[in-house]
Amino acid sequence: MSNRLREAFARQGEVTAALGSPFMARLMPLIGARLTGATAVGARCLAWEGDVSAAGQSVPLRLAGALHGLVIDGSDAGLTAAYPPNDVSDDVLWHAVEAAFQTHEAWIMAWLDRPPQTNEVRRATTIIAGIWWALGQTGPMPVTLSELGASAGLNLSLDRFALSMGRGLHGEVHSKVRLMPKWERPFCKPVPFAVTDRAGVDLTPLDPHDPEDRLRLLAYLWPDQPERLTRTHAAIDLADTKVDEDDAAPWLARRLARPWTGLHTVYTTIAAQYFPDATRAAIATSLQAAGQTASALSPLLHLAMEADDDTPGAGLVATLWAGGMPIQHDLARVDFHGAWIDWRDVASPYPRFPLPKT
Repeated sequence: MSNRLREAFARQGEVTAALGSPFMARLMPLIGARLTGATAVGARCLAWEGDVSAAGQSVPLRLAGALHGLVIDGSDAGLTAAYPPNDVSDDVLWHAVEAAFQTHEAWIMAWLDRPPQTNEVRRATTIIAGIWWALGQTGPMPVTLSELGASAGLNLSLDRFALSMGRGLHGEVHSKVRLMPKWERPFCKPVPFAVTDRAGVDLTPLDPHDPEDRLRLLAYLWPDQPERLTRTHAAIDLADTKVDEDDAAPWLARRLARPWTGLHTVYTTIAAQYFPDATRAAIATSLQAAGQTASALSPLLHLAMEADDDTPGAGLVATLWAGGMPIQHDLARVDFHGAWIDWRDVASPYPRFPLPKT
């Protein structure tokens, strides 16, 4: 297993480099290369069973989150001195990491027990754009939000964010949460909208106003990306919707069974890929059944920002039921953290499973 773990750390370094974190691109392979069984933390990681990669149990990110949590919490001065914005050698950085393994063994072990949990605010860009696209088909109307895999529910406040396209600013233009993705190709046409109902579900939701949960949200951001920390803090200040603790499939079935007014938007952002096959299938069944009763006055929209078989980034797929046959479009390719959007808006020539597997 140790070879697979080391490969997972190396691969995580490559991914974080592509996503703009030179520090993580350095830290991940450094840990992978130097980790030994001399500490209890190292021994546990090296003996980990199953898929240790980001597609499985994400052991490198669990460990990275635990270490960053110590830095944010101010619990380890030595580790803090080795982390950004400080610039130290690999030897100094590794010494600080290994010392933290020993000094904070219980803390790190507890963090290793739970999978990483992020709530990347910039992903809301894709959902806002998808809603604009749908309202361009249906005409302006109120919006209901239902987020699956909502984590702490930060993106349920997406109507309170400002979104920049070129020189234009849309949404809540005075918001402290300003999304400024790099747009490729033609811009999506903005359509102002009001959210009249919002709810989310997660198997292990976080409360952003609880100190421990807030620390977890911040710790899984990367130490050399302070703008993400600032943006997340601002989104936490806006969050006022408690995420329900439940499996997404029965939760959605109950929510779709109730009548709604306007555009009901069901969405995931890099979440559906972690749902069990049975959950994905049940969600698809609920969406298709509810879609049959949707109308021009109460349409149903499904937006999936998920990894797929294409590159670069993730796909953004929209399915709209507004009476009659559903409309499905491949709207865009998007950066996994929402840093860029390649807007395409291509009609799918054939129906597809609404929640793509990865």
